[in-house]
Amino acid sequence: MKLYNTYSQKIEEFKPMEDGKVSMYVCGPTVYNDPHIGNARPVVVFDTLYKTFKALGYDVTMASNYTDVDDKIIAKAIEENTTEKVITDRYIEEFEHVRHDLGAQTPDYTPRVTETMDKIIAFIEKLVENGAAYAVDGDVYFRVGSDTHYGEISHQRLEDLMVGARIDENTKKENPLDFTLWKKTDKGIQWDSPWGKGRPGWHTECVVMINDVFGRPLIDIHGGGNDLKFPHHENEVAQARMSWDTSLANTWVHNGMINIADENHEINKMSKSLGNVLLAKDLIDQYSGPVCRLMLISTHYRAPLTISKEALESSAREIAKIRKPAAQALFQLDLADAFDPNAEKDEASWNAFMDAMADDLNTPNAISALQAAIKELNGALRKRELDYKRLNALYASIAGMLYVLGLDLDLHHATDEQKDLYRAWKAAVKEKDFAAADACRAKLMEQGLV
Repeated sequence: MKLYNTYSQKIEEFKPMEDGKVSMYVCGPTVYNDPHIGNARPVVVFDTLYKTFKALGYDVTMASNYTDVDDKIIAKAIEENTTEKVITDRYIEEFEHVRHDLGAQTPDYTPRVTETMDKIIAFIEKLVENGAAYAVDGDVYFRVGSDTHYGEISHQRLEDLMVGARIDENTKKENPLDFTLWKKTDKGIQWDSPWGKGRPGWHTECVVMINDVFGRPLIDIHGGGNDLKFPHHENEVAQARMSWDTSLANTWVHNGMINIADENHEINKMSKSLGNVLLAKDLIDQYSGPVCRLMLISTHYRAPLTISKEALESSAREIAKIRKPAAQALFQLDLADAFDPNAEKDEASWNAFMDAMADDLNTPNAISALQAAIKELNGALRKRELDYKRLNALYASIAGMLYVLGLDLDLHHATDEQKDLYRAWKAAVKEKDFAAADACRAKLMEQGLV
């Protein structure tokens, strides 16, 4: 398996810390609103990476958090005259619906900030004790200058960042780049701490949850969107460096951002200011989860992805081209009572697919390998005498590809009614009862079985 490591800016051969095991953490959403399609891309990308590792035989542990403490959450709770937990529970449920509809499994761990508060406070205390952080009037700031490696994730020099830093009106800070670890507040949800009532800063939360979930401060892979490289991931690493002298993860993986093409084919970054934010659930309702997922993986994960009506419609056509022959092959195997659940995959097609996936998660090439396997399957279905061993091998290969790509096409074994309908069609043809034959065939075609 080869992956592009943001940390080294190179494609590297992946080498886990423990043989056969992968530890992976992905920054999750701040849950104050319905997830948009931009939130969905890392869900799909890292679920696909997870399933690729599984297909390669790794034992994978994946965690992705929910940020359930934030000013926007508090504002929403005040606006609705309710508690922050009511807000966060609502949108966590919405996020899980989207995750499920997109064919992504729930990570092994989904920690919440509110459930990790004691450990977050203890972590900040240690940073203050070792001089990497300082408290001023109930607020606590990380001392960026204490980390001589600062800038190693975003590949920016501290001196350049200082030159480009805006004049900070917060005179409590020693340095305008210093960031908040603990925020004193009397508004909204708050916790007791050695510095008074308040809540944690965003950049501290993931560092603590990684250590809490995995039992160590260094993991194999840390992932998220490109927009998180700076300052979020940079600030995470700075804290880990000053606490445990680690870079938090050996491999840093970042997915590209999403652009939106309007009706005039003009491409813009998705943003609330432009009014072009697309909710994930709306696209799923309109096009289906598999169509949206195929569209999200049709471009290499590191590249920007442009969403358009044409792209979604193209994905819908492609899903239909994949599902129909797969359903027909399964149906023919069931009719002959020849389906083998333990069939060996077609070696050539499966290897071509996995070679692409192992090459820095090259989903465009992997999709091409899937399409080639579908073409092979179509050819096998057109044979006068069906080769059931060949059908089993191709179906097993395609089913494996669909699993890795996370495309749940709702393929089912034939029911007795469907088998009887097929036999009635064949009998009507033999008896030259063409009206009855046409009626049976039409029903089978409607179900995509012939």
